[in-house]
Amino acid sequence: MVDLTKLQIFSLEWLKSSGISILIAIVIALVLYLLLRHFVPLLIKKVVSQRMRGESKAEIEKRAETLSSFFTTTGTILIATFAIFTILPEFGVNIAAALAGLGIAGIAVSFGAQSLIKDILSGVFIILEDPYRIGDWIKIAGTDGLVEEISLRRTVLRDFDGTVHSIPNSEIKTASNFTRDYARVNMNIAVAYGEDLDHVIEVINSVCREMAEDPEWKASFLSTPRVLRVDNLGDSGIDIRLLGDTRPMLQWSAMGELRLRIKKAFDKEGIEMPWPHTKVYFGNSLPKTRENPPGSISSEERE
Repeated sequence: MVDLTKLQIFSLEWLKSSGISILIAIVIALVLYLLLRHFVPLLIKKVVSQRMRGESKAEIEKRAETLSSFFTTTGTILIATFAIFTILPEFGVNIAAALAGLGIAGIAVSFGAQSLIKDILSGVFIILEDPYRIGDWIKIAGTDGLVEEISLRRTVLRDFDGTVHSIPNSEIKTASNFTRDYARVNMNIAVAYGEDLDHVIEVINSVCREMAEDPEWKASFLSTPRVLRVDNLGDSGIDIRLLGDTRPMLQWSAMGELRLRIKKAFDKEGIEMPWPHTKVYFGNSLPKTRENPPGSISSEERE
């Protein structure tokens, strides 16, 4: 039978020595974690504000949030690793032997985890080169959405439907950022061929000015949208291109409101917006054509 007295004495001695060391390691780790979560975002925001002078407050906040998330996550992993390697020896684990084993295993695993290594390296370059930030609307790997998370391994997007997409960083070859610094109203309005284009352009520009001066929308625009050019002579109508700058993330709502107001203005002015026309002929009869078009040969000449 186990000598309970010796076991109790051993337990008490272990608690007095190793138990206190483990408790101290846990407390230090918790303190470091709390300091990390509190001071790192403040420090990063201060540094980013100094280096990004001249940029908008929103862009500074997005960059600071991106870096804070990255450094906080990385720091948390380092603190947890420190705590684990401090506690394990108290349970009789040989750290030197464990590290040697991990080194050998790491070499073996690295050959089978090349994609993970690529993800991490790509994540480092994404953080350093700053192609996009948390809060930006981007398109990567054929998927567009709002950036919710950037880590060393992946980038997380949420699209218009609310679907969350987790994309490994190594799959990101091209990143298109729709909300860096400013966005743009870039749209075509089609009108019928029979309309007076000068009058149409005047009506469109008037609607754009009214909307840009509307107190509800004034803050959304950086420049008043206006007609840029006649963009295309289409099959059913003439396309007129509008262009103007908005604040980031507001271009879609601004274009929707512009379409609504322009449609109402066209209805009021009697300006026709085109739609596809199709002519249908029943039977074998064809539309009348000239009997002898230029260059054709008459029936008498053929005979």
